[in-house]
Amino acid sequence: MSTNTVFTIGRQFGSGGRQVGKTLAEKLGIPFYDKELIAISAQDSGLSEALFTNADEKATSSIFYSLVMGNYPMASGALGVTEMPLNDQLFLIQSKTIKRLAAEGPCVIVGRCADYILRDLENTMSIFIHADIAQRAERAIRVYEVKENKAEDVCLKADKQRANFYNYYSDRKWGMCRTYDMSLDSGKLGIEGCVDQIINYEKIWLKNKGKAI
Repeated sequence: MSTNTVFTIGRQFGSGGRQVGKTLAEKLGIPFYDKELIAISAQDSGLSEALFTNADEKATSSIFYSLVMGNYPMASGALGVTEMPLNDQLFLIQSKTIKRLAAEGPCVIVGRCADYILRDLENTMSIFIHADIAQRAERAIRVYEVKENKAEDVCLKADKQRANFYNYYSDRKWGMCRTYDMSLDSGKLGIEGCVDQIINYEKIWLKNKGKAI
């Protein structure tokens, strides 16, 4: 194992962010978690995988944001966790799973607000993968077998869903460069190029850690 870093990958739909994360994990010899988080969270909680699948990276209109900001009665124990909306309960369960996996050692975690959930973990590096909409649409057609006349719309709707989820469960802005340690255009760099940039960046990041700028 050549790293102690936990890498979190945010990504636009069709940008190849999942493949970047998977390739990075393979190169570094560390665990990779994307959809795997659904099965692990279900196992940890004893709940059905279908519940986590249906709620995966989807925000609901509920009290959670007010709760975490301390503006809701639950913050003072007035409301039990089981009385929270289901998606918020599942988010808390998955957050606990993400923290446990990160505590076990270096890994790559894709999506699901992992960068925000692990924001207090010193050895976490956050990356966002993006690309031009035409390139993302082409990948959606080729990899996900999306119909050509719907590809761009599918990409944009998926992005909106992910943004709503991230913006709802965090106090940050999805896709904004200052939210992440590193932002990469996979359309210009390619999958391997993104992975190489992340590995090179980590070396500099570790070398300069704790140094005054």
